[in-house]
Amino acid sequence: MLPISSPISSPPQDRRPIVRKVLVITLILNLAVVLLKAMVGWWTGSLSLWADALHSVTDSVNNVLGLITSQMAAPEPDREHPYGHQKFEAIGALVIASFLGIACFEILQSAFQRLIPGNSQPITISSQELWILLLVLGINIFVAFYERRVGLRVGSPILIADAQHTMSDIWVTISVLAGLIGIWIWQLTWLDVVISFPVALMVFFSGWSVLKENLPWLVDQMAIAPEVIHQIVMDIPGVVNCHDVASRGVVGRQVFIEMHLVVAAMDVETAHEITERVEKALESRYQPVRVIIHVEPPALSSPMVSYKPTR
Repeated sequence: MLPISSPISSPPQDRRPIVRKVLVITLILNLAVVLLKAMVGWWTGSLSLWADALHSVTDSVNNVLGLITSQMAAPEPDREHPYGHQKFEAIGALVIASFLGIACFEILQSAFQRLIPGNSQPITISSQELWILLLVLGINIFVAFYERRVGLRVGSPILIADAQHTMSDIWVTISVLAGLIGIWIWQLTWLDVVISFPVALMVFFSGWSVLKENLPWLVDQMAIAPEVIHQIVMDIPGVVNCHDVASRGVVGRQVFIEMHLVVAAMDVETAHEITERVEKALESRYQPVRVIIHVEPPALSSPMVSYKPTR
């Protein structure tokens, strides 16, 4: 067996400066949101607003975490990390999901405590405080769309996950604002506790979405169907057989592909040229991608496109 591999022609782009700039801007805005919500929550005595402020605290913590993680997630491989550092970003996104779970628990705990007889508190709200919350809502909307737009443009899971978190904060703030308006107009103080429960569900859903999007990267789930890779490779002149195809990573972020290949070549130079064409074909389809090809003699041809199941 003759193992042949070569790196892709262009290294992955270092998007960390852009990510750090966005995270610093959103951190400042999120701290302002926390301060405003805490002030209005203190003035009104609203449980749902205090829970919303707690949720916003996690936004700021996530920004700090993102800054740290982005610094560590260098795209270039090194001696200690020959496959790159992109998983640091996925780990950071999972920690964000953990913060969302903590926020969900705190909201539910506070809501149930408020249901206990004797623990209810009066809520006072004015039009000025409602206007402050509208300003907060506007800041959250700007942060969410700003982070998501830049995150999709540069392919940063940290920014996309943080934007998802901020989007949940928007719905939380809308729910809390609606409840406070009801209290302000109709004196329906029980709305404060009732709204706390859907707020918790929104937070939980956001955390689950972040978890679901990043687990495939961390557990090395299949990135591309082996049959699709097989079809691309078999269409390249000089390829006789392609089997034991495997892939991992996330398409658009970083993909690793390996395969066993039988080529119509009698010398190493010709075999190398064929494998180069295979790599370029896969790179043009799934860049950034790193491909490892094991060239084998015709006697080792196999009809198995992917690996055989172990049981």
